[in-house]
Amino acid sequence: MEKRTDGFLINKGEHDKDFIFGTRAVMEAIHAHKEIDKILVDKEVNNELIKELLTLAKQERINVIRVPDAKLNRITRKNHQGVIAYMSAIQYASLDHVIEECYSKGVAPLILVLDRITDVRNFGAMARTAECAGVHAIVIPEKGSAQINSDAVKTSAGALNHLPVCRVKNLYYTVKDLKKMGLNVVAVTEKTDRLLYTADFTLPTALIMGSEEDGISQELIGISDEFIKIPMAGNIESLNVSVSAGVVIYEAIRQRN
Repeated sequence: MEKRTDGFLINKGEHDKDFIFGTRAVMEAIHAHKEIDKILVDKEVNNELIKELLTLAKQERINVIRVPDAKLNRITRKNHQGVIAYMSAIQYASLDHVIEECYSKGVAPLILVLDRITDVRNFGAMARTAECAGVHAIVIPEKGSAQINSDAVKTSAGALNHLPVCRVKNLYYTVKDLKKMGLNVVAVTEKTDRLLYTADFTLPTALIMGSEEDGISQELIGISDEFIKIPMAGNIESLNVSVSAGVVIYEAIRQRN
């Protein structure tokens, strides 16, 4: 356990994930506007304080997962009162502010949208590439995304401390908003004949990468402006998603330079 300069006692759990526990401690962290990735709540506990916590979490759009008590006990044997909150390792950015800042500087935004990327190491590797290349922000959903913890920051070689990460409630509506703000939405998918070199990345661009298992969701495919793929000449049909992101990002940078 370590005490931060803001006074909160932070515990180190498995894989060095930072968490706090106890109903009132978690509520205090929410009131103090601490970045919380998710809250685990014992599914058998429904007292008035828990109800107050759930209402507060909903107001602040914090992901709450009801779990068995045994799961909480595996994380810590201390008196967690049925509540454990995982803290984010970074401060999230406002996507609107990122886009506005790009336009105010006369720069075409280049935004990386990650759909259901759940592997922490893949996420960290993409963040590292994005920061090195000059991508303006990464966009992730509140649910169904890799947890941004100390492992992610380490894998990114510290890039997550410098690259804006925007966590949004719904990727579908966020991508529609990006279109309204003038961004060309480019989906990287194997289900197209167009190669990445045919896209015009000098335009304001939102680049969507999907999970290795399922690719980009159909709802995001349905609102994308363009579809591109990376040429493959070998026997293996696909690249690791972080490698694919690197290939496409640097094609965008090549065009812009």
